[in-house]
Amino acid sequence: MSDTKKPPITPWFDLIKNESGQHFEVYLEGIALVRLVLTNKGTAFTQEERIALGLDGLLPPQVETIEEQVARVYAGLVRIPSDLQKYQYVRALQERQEILFYALLERHLEELMPIVYTPTVGKAVQHFSHLYQTPRGLSLSPINIDRAAKTVANYPMSDVRMIVATDASAILGIGDQGYGGLAIPIGKLSLYTAGGGVSPFHTMPVSLDVGTDRIDLVNDPRYLGVRQRRIKGEAYDQFIDQFVRAVVGRWPKAVIQWEDLAKEAAFDVLERYRHDVPSFNDDIQGTGAVALAGCLNACRLKEQPFGEQVFVIHGAGAGGIGVAAAIVDGLQNEGLSEEEALGRVFVLDSRGLLLSDRKMEAYKQRFAQPRARIADWSFEGAAPGLRNVIKHAKATVLLGLSGRPGAFDEAVVKAMLESTERPVIFPLSNPTSSSEAHPAEVLAWSDGRAIVATGSPFGAVKLHGVEIPIGQGNNAFIFPGLGFGAILADARIITAGMVRAAAYALADYTKERYLPDGLIYPPITDLRETSLRVSAAVARAAVEDGVAQKKLPDDAEGMRAHVEARAWHAEYLPCVKG
Repeated sequence: MSDTKKPPITPWFDLIKNESGQHFEVYLEGIALVRLVLTNKGTAFTQEERIALGLDGLLPPQVETIEEQVARVYAGLVRIPSDLQKYQYVRALQERQEILFYALLERHLEELMPIVYTPTVGKAVQHFSHLYQTPRGLSLSPINIDRAAKTVANYPMSDVRMIVATDASAILGIGDQGYGGLAIPIGKLSLYTAGGGVSPFHTMPVSLDVGTDRIDLVNDPRYLGVRQRRIKGEAYDQFIDQFVRAVVGRWPKAVIQWEDLAKEAAFDVLERYRHDVPSFNDDIQGTGAVALAGCLNACRLKEQPFGEQVFVIHGAGAGGIGVAAAIVDGLQNEGLSEEEALGRVFVLDSRGLLLSDRKMEAYKQRFAQPRARIADWSFEGAAPGLRNVIKHAKATVLLGLSGRPGAFDEAVVKAMLESTERPVIFPLSNPTSSSEAHPAEVLAWSDGRAIVATGSPFGAVKLHGVEIPIGQGNNAFIFPGLGFGAILADARIITAGMVRAAAYALADYTKERYLPDGLIYPPITDLRETSLRVSAAVARAAVEDGVAQKKLPDDAEGMRAHVEARAWHAEYLPCVKG
């Protein structure tokens, strides 16, 4: 017998594929079997399975289909009054019957996405220790990082392909959340599966619990994380190195998504590993790609070349600089030189326009304008402010990533109208309370001339008797497809070309389906279809960039079929005693 046989996907069950289809081979029986969340079918176990697997008499007599189960749990969900309680309800379902959880999510994605993801997941993060019931994912901390390889070996899945890891230092708009940040990787991976087709058998959420600077958390008797100040500097770098080495040592094909790292660490970590490990930062590259896709379609909508626009980006954190990098990349893709592209992108932080003779963080420096470029501008203070930059640069596109509610006031919108007939104005900051402007305000102040999209969900705006849809630039349109495409290609690294391909695939999908109706982003109900389109484009880009380690179909139709055939769907499989 060969000793090269692949190990089962867990010590308790394996997924068997043969000429007759797929089934689970299970190594437990009786009540222990229904405690396995990924194989537990609950009332959907057949009478034959119940007899063979020691479940006879342990379940209600009625055998249900997965559709009947979805209807039953959904009926329970709609009776729950608050979003946070709904979050607890669906998370409890995930820890009891995970496949049923994904079936519910797939069938009610538009309604449930704000529950399992933003904005409700932000509340879950803040109350994570108080809501904690069952373990999920992997937690690394100063307590166990020195034995990271052994700790990683404890995770039961033998073939992890997609990891979302956070140190919870910059969660959404609420900052340092310590161990509670683990709710974010859990939520994001649910979208990788429900929206992107990544099998839950291949995912792992990770808490990189390096401590917290929140004294209220440290002093909370129910706080479950490490009770110490955050480790920083060389100690932090060593911590991340130990984590990456442990992951690569056990799962060399795994893709790592870095999530909600404070801006300085976010850029440092991304740069340190992006050339050696298939990894990306959603806050930087995902935000950049989704903004680029929206800008491409906004230009198509107003029938002007993307390469002729002038961009003002308000906010220079991870998201703002990520968007700036994506826009410059897109302009270069349209034929501009790097210097020409940088000359069309003006980035502001809390101190005003980034200028090259000003002291600033390293990650901002590429986008600092030479003072000679603004020599004929008139302004007060050390650097031009937002309205001044819009006026002198003759901005046509304004992107908000500052997290400052109300930053795009009437005067700012009017300044945009002086530069262009149809300004593109995207208040992209999350959550809704941090949005730079309400789309209804922007449309009223511009008399409907502005092309508006947001980062948070907003309903359609009625103006002059016409209903104007508001597209949401949600990173969920990018990261599931980017990750799945990298997995399908078995990409050695994730290249800039792969991220750009994700943006253009999203833009092209929207152009085909929704641009004629004025939408520059698709509805969230299209997440699965959009993600598979993005996955195919990313996998093709991996081949073109020479980083794919798998042979993939050469033609678009073949690639699409290849992706769809490998996308996971929530369905029950037969269970056989192993």
